[in-house]
Amino acid sequence: MGGTLHQTKAIILRTVKYGETSLIVTAYTELFGLQSYLVQGVRKPSKKNNSANCFMPGALLELIVYYNEFRHLNRIKEFKWSHLYHNLFSDVKKNSILLYMIELAQKTIKQPEPNSDLYGFLEDVLLHLDAASDEEIPNFPLFFSIHLSYFFGFQPNEKTKETGAFLDLQEGVFANTTPLHPNYTEGIVTTAIKDLLKVRTPSELPELLLPYNIRKELLSVLERFYALHISDFGKMKSTHILQEVMN
Repeated sequence: MGGTLHQTKAIILRTVKYGETSLIVTAYTELFGLQSYLVQGVRKPSKKNNSANCFMPGALLELIVYYNEFRHLNRIKEFKWSHLYHNLFSDVKKNSILLYMIELAQKTIKQPEPNSDLYGFLEDVLLHLDAASDEEIPNFPLFFSIHLSYFFGFQPNEKTKETGAFLDLQEGVFANTTPLHPNYTEGIVTTAIKDLLKVRTPSELPELLLPYNIRKELLSVLERFYALHISDFGKMKSTHILQEVMN
């Protein structure tokens, strides 16, 4: 098989059909970071249990994998759910947030290096989303987007948030004067971002009362924020769908 066997937890980011019965899976693993795997035979129609369901985007799995650092595509020997969601795949609103979160993670995680803190954050927010109350859901994607940026070093500087009336999206700092470029926020949007930065756990989200139009604008602002700091970020496909579902 050309590699050593390891056990690791993984979050599925993307799945592509390969051949008649197989899948190529992109996963963020706890042990190796971003990895691609060939999973053979999981789409055979004769199987009683459709194993391919384990590889839906957002799935939390326990894997036994072959690892060779020189291979771009390794293999999965065994797999099972590490957590079975209650309604994350079936609830329309939660699933829309899930797909947004997974797309944002895909666009930001580009290197294979492991990061146990990032893995823990992603796993934690997925578990929180599955158990989230109706009151937590509206602001959940905003919470995720703000806090994910910490792991890539361009999060808004909280030390400047008390006095700055503008958020300079290019520099990631709150400023007292209008930045000399168009990439900034002001007014209620800046205030909302400051409030989001204070939220440390999804259970605090119901206290953040934001009208739909502000949440919609914040999603667009945060997408622009990421595009300024992540090379080849492109356009988010799931943002528009999420904005419609969350209305």
